[in-house]
Amino acid sequence: MNHTPARQREVFEYALLRVVPRVERGECVNAGVLLYSQAHSFLAARTHLDPQRLRALDPDVDLTGVQAALRAAERVCDGGSTAGQAAGDGPGRRFRWLVAPRSTVVQPGPVHSGLTADPAAELERLLATLVR
Repeated sequence: MNHTPARQREVFEYALLRVVPRVERGECVNAGVLLYSQAHSFLAARTHLDPQRLRALDPDVDLTGVQAALRAAERVCDGGSTAGQAAGDGPGRRFRWLVAPRSTVVQPGPVHSGLTADPAAELERLLATLVR
């Protein structure tokens, strides 16, 4: 019988990406998840924008701008030349930059942590549970 050893469950951190179309009102729609696991050398973002939900908060929201900001977060996670100024930074530093508080239309939520053996699957689970 061939037994493959189970992957070790390791600490990960995640934050929601929230769209706050009218910052002064503070209302938001969850539109993505950032997930970082140092032990698994993993950093990724998955996004899903529901235009109807967003327009319920602000009928005049700039959907194109919001989608561009969400794609930019994904590119920063991916690293490399598409990450802009963060291209040379390691994944931990890029995660910390992405979760730093900001007063813009796309904002990170608080950072939470957990344990996982499969960060990519955990990212999909969080997206399905908290965003979709």
